Amino acid sequence: MKIIIVGCGKIGKSLAEKLVSEGHDVAVIDKSPDVIEEVTNAYDVIGLCGIGTDCEVLSEAGAARADIVIATTGSDELNMLSCYISKTLGAKYTVARIRDPEYNDKSLGFMVTQLQLSAALNPEASVAHTIANILKFPSAVNIETFASRRFQIVEMILDDDSPLIGKNMIDLSRHSTGKFLICSVLRDNEVIIPDGRFELRGGDRIALTAAPNEIGKLLRSFGLITRKAKDVMLLGASRIAYYLTQSLLASGHNVTVIDKKPERCAEFAEAIPGATVICGDGADQDMLIEEGIQQKDAFVALTGYDENNILISYFASSQKVGKVIAKVNRPEFHPIAGKLGIDTIISPIHTVADEVVRYARALQNTVGSNVEKLYKIMDGKAEALEFNVSADFSHAGKALKEIKFKQNILIAGILRNRRPIVPNGDDVILPGDKVIVIAANHRLYDLSDIIE
Repeated sequence: MKIIIVGCGKIGKSLAEKLVSEGHDVAVIDKSPDVIEEVTNAYDVIGLCGIGTDCEVLSEAGAARADIVIATTGSDELNMLSCYISKTLGAKYTVARIRDPEYNDKSLGFMVTQLQLSAALNPEASVAHTIANILKFPSAVNIETFASRRFQIVEMILDDDSPLIGKNMIDLSRHSTGKFLICSVLRDNEVIIPDGRFELRGGDRIALTAAPNEIGKLLRSFGLITRKAKDVMLLGASRIAYYLTQSLLASGHNVTVIDKKPERCAEFAEAIPGATVICGDGADQDMLIEEGIQQKDAFVALTGYDENNILISYFASSQKVGKVIAKVNRPEFHPIAGKLGIDTIISPIHTVADEVVRYARALQNTVGSNVEKLYKIMDGKAEALEFNVSADFSHAGKALKEIKFKQNILIAGILRNRRPIVPNGDDVILPGDKVIVIAANHRLYDLSDIIE
């Protein structure tokens, strides 16, 4: 597909990298010559220096023939206008990054319709939703939702004293009354699709899939659940903090927000009066202790600086906070954070990149059983995909145990008539189903791609 990216900041660069790796023909537009030179040297893309609302620049980039134009500059208004002009020039689909809460809270639907946007991206709102889900089950390091919210994949890291250590998949199934599936394991930096005899070890990162109403019961039965995060402290009165605080307050949490800029604190307190807003420097350990960090159930670092988020999260862990989450965009910092004991890392850049990759894959096959959702799991080393099953799926009605799947492919869930099914070998896939597939070392566009 021919894809144009307008704006090559952190998100634009990440999109260029991901979309090129997916095999797309990518052109990038940015007003900075230095940025264009950096991106074109790093990736196999065409670069144009100019403004994303300039008709001539968009035309030169090929907007008239573009399958998708994605505008990711720092200005919501420029992004929307760039997409509108691109659509007028002939682009098939347009995607705008729209971050301002004023737009997202009040008029997003109207603007999407009037400007003929195909989709709107809000990385901050998406990340806030992910964090809110994780805080429901603090044992988890990641949670993704599929099939109209009737399936969840929960990732967690097993401690050396976990009751699951030494247990194989058959044992776990026999001793549990709930329907679940451990669909992948990350061990020694390698993703494993476990069979029935596979035994768990300390340090394994596991992904468990089940219906949402089963997750809590399963984690309790496995001895993996911890106290729910009732009192939460957020560092940084950012857009993510705004969306997250709204969500947490609506769920009955107590939220304390700390930021060192007085004007930002005043704006935040006025926008969300239910939160406790503290004006102070989060790097001041005495201040954090004075504000009660040792009594908090969860701490989330959301400043604009990865280094600060990692170091202050490390301090929060040292104060025995039950759940610590850090926003870290730079991938080279993720291993450092992990070594410091910060097991839950959130990246808005990766969130947006995954959304766009999923969108592009879905558009590539609008006839067959195409991708509905796509998430990176297992530290980005595997994918969890949701497919709609079309009438022409060649293996419909055949028992899963009779189908020869490619290596490192697993059917993790089936949604049929709004009923979630955790599949075994006797289950079948039928037209109209939604199917969740776990894939390692594969790039899937259609459900038929899973077949050997």
